[in-house]
Order: sequence, then structure tokens, then C-alpha cells
Amino acid sequence: MKFVTFESKGALSPGVIIEPGQILDLKKASSVRGGAIFSDMLDVIAAGADGIGAIRRWLESPPGECVVQQKDVRLRAPLPRPNLIRDFANYELHVRQAIAASLKVRASATPDPDATLAKFYDSGLHIIPKIWFEQPLYFKGNPRSVIGPDDDVIWPNFAKLMDYELELAVIVGGPAKDLTPENASDAIFGYTIFNDFSARDMQSRETQFRLGPAKGKDFDTGNALGPVIVTPDEIPDPAALAMIARVNGQERVRTNSGGMQHSIIDTLVHLSQSETLYPGDVIGLGTVGNGCGYESLTFLNEGDVVELEIEGIGILRNRLVRP
Repeated sequence: MKFVTFESKGALSPGVIIEPGQILDLKKASSVRGGAIFSDMLDVIAAGADGIGAIRRWLESPPGECVVQQKDVRLRAPLPRPNLIRDFANYELHVRQAIAASLKVRASATPDPDATLAKFYDSGLHIIPKIWFEQPLYFKGNPRSVIGPDDDVIWPNFAKLMDYELELAVIVGGPAKDLTPENASDAIFGYTIFNDFSARDMQSRETQFRLGPAKGKDFDTGNALGPVIVTPDEIPDPAALAMIARVNGQERVRTNSGGMQHSIIDTLVHLSQSETLYPGDVIGLGTVGNGCGYESLTFLNEGDVVELEIEGIGILRNRLVRP
């Protein structure tokens, strides 16, 4: 199933795509059919297997008054207010190239960039720390800064170098704690596209402290999700999905989701150790190699339209604008 959140007459409702162009309004359907009311996507996710079962039955004979035409509504972020966002660094090519780019950006701000860059390399700052190979590593994002398909990203006033990131994301069902390799997949509600917009000049400065990214990824409209959440039964192998990034229609990378340093299962197992994962948690699985402009020091301009496409999920499109 493909879940969406849509806006009609100023109100948001969770929905599921019946067929191309048609959406079942789950708020109305749950009211008509009785039982728990699905007022938003968090309600749908929290309902778990029972909720999914009920929705599958409704789809067999959709209540006519609960069917809306997609052309008459606007798709928003499928999960407008996640419970929490965690974003991992999970692809070696991206990590290696991003570190090199960060050092170049830092060196460029000094009187002698070439000499400074040589010192960085002599000191080993370009080497991926051993811990990255040993366990999944992540930072936490702001769940209140989420936007959806065709929403504008507002250029933060402190940034000069803006960038996109091509990522596959897991939406957690749960609650789940102390998962094992045998049951971790049960905690996955679905998959979506995640564009972790980033202010690279700020990020390059603040990560010198080695605490991880902060303000460089922390601004309103910085986290784009969508266009849909796809249930695992429609994604037989999430580690083999075609992925494409385009800027203003020009293809920047065509790759796939394979090659993660730590598998989705291992990531969930690690994350859930002594900590409960809750319905609506978003887990970004990491930027794929060459999945952002940072790696080639190619940045976005005002008005650029970024399209991220992942096989089986769709296209997430956003435009970068000045306030």
C-alpha cells in the first residue's frame, strides 16, 4: 500500500492510494466503518497490524463517499509531524568524499588553502574513523521542520552553500525495543524518500568539534519527506532500489540503495538497544555515494528545483527559495 497525507479545504487527512489518481480518505473511512479514528498518519501507523488489516478490507470495497480524486487535493508530507528523526551515515563512498569536501571548504577560508589542506591530510583528518565501520552512527533531526512534495525550502539566512541529499528512509511502526535480527523487520511500517537539505558552510565549521552536524542541518523546511510511504510488501528488497537525483531536470546521479555499511536490520537492532522506537520515528538510511552536491563541491542556487526519485516510491520535488 501507498500511504499519503493530503490537504483539502485547508484540512489534512491521511489517505491510501486506491489506484492512480484516487485516494481513500482514511479519516472519513474510519468514521464511516467504525473503530479507531485515523485523524492523522501517526494514528494509522500506531494502529499496527490491526489497522493495516482494516484498511485492506476497506480497499476491497471502498466507501464511495470516502474516495477523493488526487487532482482535487494537494499531497503534503506523508508524515507531517514525525515522532523523531534520526539520520545515519551509511555509505562509504559518500562519507569518504564528504570528508574530503569538508576539508577543502575549511581550507578555502584560510590565507593559504593549499598549505592548510596539506596539513589536514598530514594529520589524518581525511581518514574515516574506525568506529564508523564498527557500528551505525547517526544524528537527530528536527521533526518540526518537515515539508513534503512540491513544498519550497526556505534558504536559511546564515547559509551560503546549500545542498540536497538523496536518501531512503524507514518509517518505524512499533513500539519496539531490543530488537533482534529475527524480528527487526517487524518494526518497519514502510519506506519513503528523505531529502536532508544542508547548509554546508555551517556544517563544515561546526563539525570541527566532532559532535556531528547541528545548525547546518537545523532550520525550518530543512527535512523533506515523500511523496508517499510504501509498505514493505511492495518493497521486496530495499537494498536494491534504483535512485536518481536531478537538479532543474538535469540528472546528477543514477545509482541504487545497495552497498550500505550496516544493513537496515543491523541498524534497527543497534538503535533499539535499551531504547524504545515509537510509531512515526523516521530513520534516514544515509546519503548514497554521489547523492549530494557536497561530494563534488557543486552547490544549489536560488530557484533550483531538486527531484529525488526512488524506485517503487516516486519522486520528491522541492524548490529552494530565498525568504
